[in-house]
Amino acid sequence: MDRQRVYFSDLRASAGNSLPRKLERLIRTAGIGSIDFANKLTAIKLHFGEPGNLSYLRPNYAKAVADVVRSLGGQPFLTDCNTLYVGRRKNAPEHLESAYENGFSPFSTGCHIIIGDGLRGTDDMEVPVAGGKYIKTAKIGRAVMDADVFISLSHFKGHESTGFGGAIKNIGMGCGSRRGKMEQHSGSKPAVRLRLCRGCRLCAKQCAHGAISFAEDGKAVIDAEKCVGCGRCLGACNFNAVYTRFDSANAELNCKMAEYCKAVVDGRPHFHISLVIDISPYCDCHSENDVPILPDVGMFASFDPVALDQACVDACLRQTPLPGSLLCDRMRTEGFCDLHDHFRNVTPESEWESCLAHAEAIGLGTRRYELVSV
Repeated sequence: MDRQRVYFSDLRASAGNSLPRKLERLIRTAGIGSIDFANKLTAIKLHFGEPGNLSYLRPNYAKAVADVVRSLGGQPFLTDCNTLYVGRRKNAPEHLESAYENGFSPFSTGCHIIIGDGLRGTDDMEVPVAGGKYIKTAKIGRAVMDADVFISLSHFKGHESTGFGGAIKNIGMGCGSRRGKMEQHSGSKPAVRLRLCRGCRLCAKQCAHGAISFAEDGKAVIDAEKCVGCGRCLGACNFNAVYTRFDSANAELNCKMAEYCKAVVDGRPHFHISLVIDISPYCDCHSENDVPILPDVGMFASFDPVALDQACVDACLRQTPLPGSLLCDRMRTEGFCDLHDHFRNVTPESEWESCLAHAEAIGLGTRRYELVSV
């Protein structure tokens, strides 16, 4: 496959300009106007952020994208699907309240919010995955699939299981219904390093499935039968006691995620935007966020989600870690082994390469790209 164009804009904003305006210019230059939006229902998939987390994308960026879609004749709506884990986005009413609390509303963004998989996360469609190795039919939120045009607006950051979260994760995992998310996570099961466990019980508070109990000595025990492998306990543990037992399980998760992404975008117009800012070490699903591990980089856009993710990760790997961040803490730990990868240096058990390799292999896109500065 030929190189795909990925368009880039930095975050400098002179007097009379603004970042939302720069985002509008970026996506127009990247060719979003070539899509026929006339009277088309257009899903803009983004993460509304778990309340308490402040690193999610501001609503101003969603408004900039929605305004462009509307100017081109489309009917935009913001969407995400319900979660598996304990939090405030596990059903539609709580999910909407969380979105409103974090500033997303028809008044702030210029369009409505529709939770993609319905009231309890059960309103989905089984969508065939062309060339799928792990998934034959992906379980995708019905409202996502009912849209005529699909746009992803992603916050690019770290992730405790997949290495980083970018366009493919935003689409593949984010558009899966609750049973779709469970299907993707089912191969990856964490375990506990007993010598490191302090019995603080933070991991159990984050487990939505009652999979974590405590032995007589107060150490955590994970029941693999109940565990769905969502990875929340990994991020909750402050002592590195919880870990993923097999790297191959994370690789399988990444491959399933790529296949889910392909199911979402196949057969209809799609366009993708990633903002590499507030690069937190973990997902916006956390009800907190640590300081960024890397400096802000900029805004990226492309018709190819694989090329987009590759360009974003390449840009991140060229950055110098920020002092005082979790990444720097890890690098100063006794016995630290440098993996020459900022995301894996934060969470060595994580792995991202398999996602992009598999996405390319199944025809979702290409890792070869040409970066065009706007």
